[in-house]
Amino acid sequence: MAVLEAAAWAMAAVLSTQRQALSAPFADVLACDPQRTAVLESLGLVLRGPDGFVLHPSLAQVDAATARSAVEAKLSSLRQAVSAAVSEVAGTPQGGWGAQSDEVLLSQGRASAATGRALAAKIVPRLAGCTERLAAEGSRILDVGTGVGALALALAQGFPRARVEGIDVLERALALARAELTAADPAVAARVSLRHQDAADVSETETYQLIWLPAPFLSEEALRAALPRLVETLVPGAWLVAGTTPVADDALRRSVERWTAVRGGGNSFDTARMGEELDALGLEETRTFPTVPGGPVLVAARRIEG
Repeated sequence: MAVLEAAAWAMAAVLSTQRQALSAPFADVLACDPQRTAVLESLGLVLRGPDGFVLHPSLAQVDAATARSAVEAKLSSLRQAVSAAVSEVAGTPQGGWGAQSDEVLLSQGRASAATGRALAAKIVPRLAGCTERLAAEGSRILDVGTGVGALALALAQGFPRARVEGIDVLERALALARAELTAADPAVAARVSLRHQDAADVSETETYQLIWLPAPFLSEEALRAALPRLVETLVPGAWLVAGTTPVADDALRRSVERWTAVRGGGNSFDTARMGEELDALGLEETRTFPTVPGGPVLVAARRIEG
C-alpha cells in the first residue's frame, strides 16, 4: 500500500514537471524544485551529468503540440482515478463519460488532438487512395464521439480541403467543443461542424471519405449497433480507422484497462477483436498501426469498391 501511494505522488511529480516544461526550459523547471526533481531521479527519469540534467527518453518532448497532448492525456487519467477513488457507488458511474467533470472531458479531448495529427501525417498517407480522396474539394470526414472537438480540428488542419463532421451523444461535451472551435483558427474551425447524434443513427449513405471511430469509448452494445451504419456511410473504397486498446503485458495493466473501459461506459475489445469485427462486416485490407509503446493501436479497414 505504501508503494502504491508513493507511485501516485511520483506520477504527480512527473506530470507537474512536464506541464511546467511546456512553457519553460526543462532544466529551469528541474532546478526550481530540487525535492520534486529528486523523485524523478529516484525513478531513473532524470540523471545529473557533468553538463547538467540528462532526461530519460520518455520525458523528451518531440514537439510542443505532442507534449501538450501527452500531458492532457495523463491529466485526464489522474482526474478519473481521483473520481473513482471518491465514488460512493460501485460499478459504472451513472452516465459514463457524462459523470465526468468538464476538466476531465477537456483533458481527454485535447489529448486526442495528437491522434488527429498522427492520422493526418502518418496513417492516411499509408492508406491506399485516402490522401487523394481527402485532397478533393468538399471531401468529408466523420469524427465519431468528437468530444470537445480537438481531434476534429486537427483533421481539419491536416486536410485543408475537407469538411469534418463531429458527432457525440453528450450535449455537454458538444457545448465545450463549440467553445474550443470559437478559440481556434477561424479558417480551420469553419470547416468543422458539430451535431448531437448517436453513431447508430447516422443516416447518410456513401458520404464519407474517412471515418474515425474511438472504439474503446463505446459500449459493446453501442459499438455493434453503430458499425454496420458507419460502413454504409463510407464511400466505396474509403477507410474507417478505429482506435483500440492493445493487450497489456502485465496483469495489473490488463485489469486496470478493463475496469476503466467499462467504468467509462466503454468496452473491453482489444485490437485483434476489433479487426475481426471489421472483417466480419465485409471490409477489406484490415491493417494495424501502433502509436507509442503501450499506447493505442489504430485499426484501419476499407470498404470494398464496386
